[in-house]
Amino acid sequence: MSWTDEKVAKLKELWGKGNTASQIAEIIGGISRNAVIGKAHRLNLSAKIKTRSATSSQNFDNSLDNKNQSNKRGRKSKFKSLIIEKDFEPENPKQLEELDENSCKWPIGHPDEKTFYFCGRSSLKDFSYCKLHLLYAYQPKGKKEDVMEKDEVPEFIEKKIQSA
Repeated sequence: MSWTDEKVAKLKELWGKGNTASQIAEIIGGISRNAVIGKAHRLNLSAKIKTRSATSSQNFDNSLDNKNQSNKRGRKSKFKSLIIEKDFEPENPKQLEELDENSCKWPIGHPDEKTFYFCGRSSLKDFSYCKLHLLYAYQPKGKKEDVMEKDEVPEFIEKKIQSA
């Protein structure tokens, strides 16, 4: 299959309108979806391919209003809502024996010290910690660390060995 000037022009037009590669292949006829993607790449057409979450985010706000708010939210969205809230109840220091299922079990201090206690605020449902300590306990994943070979020693460890 060869790309004629007419087909290339039609590809550019349809690509610019936001049609998918499958739709373009069907409209032009006689070419596959992969051929459309390959030609668009070779022509350096803008990367218009979006993930499902990106394309559905436009309708997300509207659909959220229509749906019942009592639906279960994902774990990630629970934490996002916690970050916005800044009104934390005051600590209610408790010893180990005083803890119950509704109190925050975040340890404060060192267990060997006399001043050691647990936070004691009311914990969130299905969690052991209060709002504030959930933010500490469940950190979002950052960039993955560079993959190292088995025998390779990290640079910071190498410096420690040399200074010892």
